[in-house]
Amino acid sequence: MVFASSAIIEDIDALQRYGLASLAFYYFDFREDQKKDRNGLLSSVLVQLCHQSDSYSDILSTFYLEHARGSRQPSDDALATCLKNLLKFPGQAPVYLILDALDECPNASVMPSPREKVLRLVEDLVDSQFSNLRICVTSRSEPDIKGVLDPLSFRSLSLHDESGQIWDIEYYIRSVVSTDSIMRKWKAEDKQLVIDVLTKKANGM
Repeated sequence: MVFASSAIIEDIDALQRYGLASLAFYYFDFREDQKKDRNGLLSSVLVQLCHQSDSYSDILSTFYLEHARGSRQPSDDALATCLKNLLKFPGQAPVYLILDALDECPNASVMPSPREKVLRLVEDLVDSQFSNLRICVTSRSEPDIKGVLDPLSFRSLSLHDESGQIWDIEYYIRSVVSTDSIMRKWKAEDKQLVIDVLTKKANGM
Protein backbone atom coordinates (compact mmCIF):
# COMPACT_ATOMS: atom_id res chain seq x y z
CA MET A 1 0.00 0.00 0.00
CA VAL A 2 3.06 2.27 -0.20
CA PHE A 3 1.82 3.80 -3.46
CA ALA A 4 -1.48 4.87 -1.91
CA SER A 5 -0.06 6.20 1.35
CA SER A 6 2.68 8.14 -0.48
CA ALA A 7 0.08 9.90 -2.62
CA ILE A 8 -1.99 10.77 0.46
CA ILE A 9 1.05 12.12 2.31
CA GLU A 10 2.04 14.30 -0.66
CA ASP A 11 -1.42 15.89 -0.68
CA ILE A 12 -1.37 16.56 3.06
CA ASP A 13 2.19 17.92 2.86
CA ALA A 14 0.86 20.66 0.59
CA LEU A 15 -1.69 21.63 3.26
CA GLN A 16 0.94 21.41 5.99
CA ARG A 17 3.22 23.91 4.23
CA TYR A 18 0.45 26.49 4.47
CA GLY A 19 -0.29 25.71 8.10
CA LEU A 20 -3.60 24.08 7.22
CA ALA A 21 -2.79 20.62 8.59
CA SER A 22 -0.55 18.61 10.88
CA LEU A 23 0.65 15.22 9.73
CA ALA A 24 1.90 12.14 11.57
CA PHE A 25 2.86 9.07 9.57
CA TYR A 26 3.71 5.62 10.86
CA TYR A 27 4.77 2.58 8.86
CA PHE A 28 4.50 -0.79 10.60
CA ASP A 29 7.52 -2.96 9.79
CA PHE A 30 7.70 -6.48 11.25
CA ARG A 31 11.49 -6.45 10.73
CA GLU A 32 12.05 -3.67 13.27
CA ASP A 33 11.00 -4.17 16.89
CA GLN A 34 10.40 -0.44 17.48
CA LYS A 35 8.15 -0.17 14.43
CA LYS A 36 5.59 -2.87 15.06
CA ASP A 37 3.68 -2.04 18.24
CA ARG A 38 1.53 0.59 19.94
CA ASN A 39 4.38 2.08 21.99
CA GLY A 40 6.46 2.74 18.88
CA LEU A 41 3.44 4.20 17.12
CA LEU A 42 2.53 6.58 19.94
CA SER A 43 6.11 7.71 20.56
CA SER A 44 6.66 8.45 16.88
CA VAL A 45 3.36 10.30 16.43
CA LEU A 46 3.98 12.50 19.47
CA VAL A 47 7.48 13.47 18.33
CA GLN A 48 6.26 14.26 14.81
CA LEU A 49 3.38 16.43 16.02
CA CYS A 50 5.40 18.38 18.58
CA HIS A 51 7.58 19.75 15.76
CA GLN A 52 4.52 21.16 13.99
CA SER A 53 2.96 23.26 16.75
CA ASP A 54 4.35 25.29 19.64
CA SER A 55 1.34 24.27 21.74
CA TYR A 56 1.98 20.59 21.01
CA SER A 57 5.65 21.08 21.86
CA ASP A 58 4.73 22.61 25.23
CA ILE A 59 2.44 19.67 26.06
CA LEU A 60 5.14 17.15 25.19
CA SER A 61 7.77 19.10 27.16
CA THR A 62 5.57 18.92 30.24
CA PHE A 63 5.06 15.20 29.64
CA TYR A 64 8.84 14.77 29.35
CA LEU A 65 9.42 16.53 32.67
CA GLU A 66 6.72 14.46 34.37
CA HIS A 67 8.67 11.36 33.40
CA ALA A 68 11.95 12.46 34.96
CA ARG A 69 13.31 14.02 31.76
CA GLY A 70 13.02 10.79 29.85
CA SER A 71 14.68 8.55 32.44
CA ARG A 72 11.33 6.99 33.38
CA GLN A 73 9.67 5.05 30.55
CA PRO A 74 6.04 6.13 30.10
CA SER A 75 3.38 3.48 29.78
CA ASP A 76 1.31 3.04 26.63
CA ASP A 77 -1.68 4.49 28.48
CA ALA A 78 0.33 7.58 29.47
CA LEU A 79 1.46 8.07 25.88
CA ALA A 80 -2.12 7.70 24.64
CA THR A 81 -3.33 10.26 27.18
CA CYS A 82 -0.64 12.69 26.05
CA LEU A 83 -1.76 12.27 22.44
CA LYS A 84 -5.37 12.94 23.45
CA ASN A 85 -4.26 16.10 25.26
CA LEU A 86 -2.69 17.29 22.01
CA LEU A 87 -5.81 16.49 20.02
CA LYS A 88 -8.03 18.31 22.54
CA PHE A 89 -6.00 21.52 22.38
CA PRO A 90 -8.18 24.23 20.79
CA GLY A 91 -7.36 26.31 17.74
CA GLN A 92 -5.07 23.80 16.03
CA ALA A 93 -5.04 22.70 12.40
CA PRO A 94 -6.60 19.33 11.54
CA VAL A 95 -4.36 16.39 12.42
CA TYR A 96 -3.94 13.68 9.79
CA LEU A 97 -2.78 10.35 11.20
CA ILE A 98 -1.60 7.88 8.53
CA LEU A 99 -1.09 4.28 9.66
CA ASP A 100 0.51 2.33 6.84
CA ALA A 101 0.66 -1.48 6.54
CA LEU A 102 -1.21 -2.24 9.76
CA ASP A 103 -1.24 -5.92 8.76
CA GLU A 104 2.54 -5.91 9.35
CA CYS A 105 1.86 -5.39 13.05
CA PRO A 106 2.19 -8.87 14.65
CA ASN A 107 -0.98 -10.75 15.46
CA ALA A 108 0.82 -13.08 17.87
CA SER A 109 -0.70 -15.67 20.17
CA VAL A 110 0.02 -13.49 23.24
CA MET A 111 -3.11 -11.71 24.40
CA PRO A 112 -3.64 -8.98 23.62
CA SER A 113 -1.40 -9.08 20.57
CA PRO A 114 0.52 -5.97 19.40
CA ARG A 115 -1.99 -5.61 16.53
CA GLU A 116 -4.96 -5.85 18.87
CA LYS A 117 -3.48 -3.09 21.06
CA VAL A 118 -3.10 -0.83 18.02
CA LEU A 119 -6.65 -1.58 16.90
CA ARG A 120 -7.93 -0.75 20.38
CA LEU A 121 -6.07 2.58 20.17
CA VAL A 122 -7.63 3.40 16.81
CA GLU A 123 -11.04 2.44 18.18
CA ASP A 124 -10.51 4.64 21.23
CA LEU A 125 -9.41 7.64 19.14
CA VAL A 126 -12.43 7.32 16.85
CA ASP A 127 -14.83 6.89 19.78
CA SER A 128 -13.35 10.03 21.41
CA GLN A 129 -14.69 12.02 18.43
CA PHE A 130 -11.90 14.56 18.16
CA SER A 131 -13.24 17.08 15.67
CA ASN A 132 -9.80 17.83 14.20
CA LEU A 133 -8.56 14.24 13.81
CA ARG A 134 -8.49 12.40 10.47
CA ILE A 135 -7.26 8.80 10.42
CA CYS A 136 -6.21 6.82 7.37
CA VAL A 137 -5.29 3.13 7.74
CA THR A 138 -3.81 1.03 4.94
CA SER A 139 -3.68 -2.74 5.30
CA ARG A 140 -4.32 -6.04 3.66
CA SER A 141 -7.86 -7.20 4.26
CA GLU A 142 -7.28 -9.23 7.44
CA PRO A 143 -10.44 -10.44 9.29
CA ASP A 144 -9.42 -9.05 12.70
CA ILE A 145 -8.62 -5.63 11.22
CA LYS A 146 -11.87 -5.47 9.25
CA GLY A 147 -13.76 -6.63 12.34
CA VAL A 148 -12.62 -3.56 14.28
CA LEU A 149 -12.52 -0.90 11.55
CA ASP A 150 -15.74 -1.68 9.67
CA PRO A 151 -18.08 -0.77 12.58
CA LEU A 152 -16.22 2.53 13.07
CA SER A 153 -17.74 4.06 9.93
CA PHE A 154 -14.40 4.02 8.18
CA ARG A 155 -14.69 4.71 4.48
CA SER A 156 -13.18 1.57 2.99
CA LEU A 157 -11.57 1.42 -0.43
CA SER A 158 -10.05 -1.74 -1.89
CA LEU A 159 -7.19 -1.18 -4.33
CA HIS A 160 -6.51 -4.82 -5.12
CA ASP A 161 -8.53 -4.80 -8.32
CA GLU A 162 -8.10 -1.13 -9.26
CA SER A 163 -6.59 -0.88 -12.75
CA GLY A 164 -4.57 2.22 -11.85
CA GLN A 165 -2.98 0.50 -8.85
CA ILE A 166 -2.11 -2.58 -10.91
CA TRP A 167 -0.68 -0.39 -13.66
CA ASP A 168 1.51 1.50 -11.14
CA ILE A 169 2.91 -1.77 -9.81
CA GLU A 170 3.60 -3.12 -13.29
CA TYR A 171 5.23 0.17 -14.31
CA TYR A 172 7.52 0.08 -11.27
CA ILE A 173 8.54 -3.56 -11.85
CA ARG A 174 9.14 -2.89 -15.55
CA SER A 175 11.37 0.09 -14.75
CA VAL A 176 13.45 -1.99 -12.33
CA VAL A 177 13.83 -4.81 -14.84
CA SER A 178 14.86 -2.43 -17.61
CA THR A 179 17.43 -0.51 -15.55
CA ASP A 180 19.01 -3.27 -13.47
CA SER A 181 22.49 -3.97 -14.84
CA ILE A 182 21.93 -7.74 -14.82
CA MET A 183 18.26 -8.06 -15.74
CA ARG A 184 18.40 -5.71 -18.71
CA LYS A 185 20.68 -8.25 -20.45
CA TRP A 186 18.01 -10.95 -20.22
CA LYS A 187 15.94 -12.08 -23.19
CA ALA A 188 12.78 -10.06 -23.79
CA GLU A 189 10.52 -13.03 -23.03
CA ASP A 190 12.30 -13.66 -19.69
CA LYS A 191 11.89 -10.00 -18.69
CA GLN A 192 8.20 -10.13 -19.53
CA LEU A 193 7.75 -13.33 -17.53
CA VAL A 194 9.26 -11.69 -14.45
CA ILE A 195 7.06 -8.61 -14.89
CA ASP A 196 3.89 -10.69 -15.32
CA VAL A 197 4.58 -12.99 -12.37
CA LEU A 198 5.59 -10.25 -9.92
CA THR A 199 2.67 -8.03 -10.91
CA LYS A 200 0.24 -10.90 -10.33
CA LYS A 201 1.81 -11.94 -7.00
CA ALA A 202 1.78 -8.35 -5.76
CA ASN A 203 -2.02 -8.73 -5.52
CA GLY A 204 -2.58 -5.01 -5.77
CA MET A 205 -0.17 -4.25 -2.93
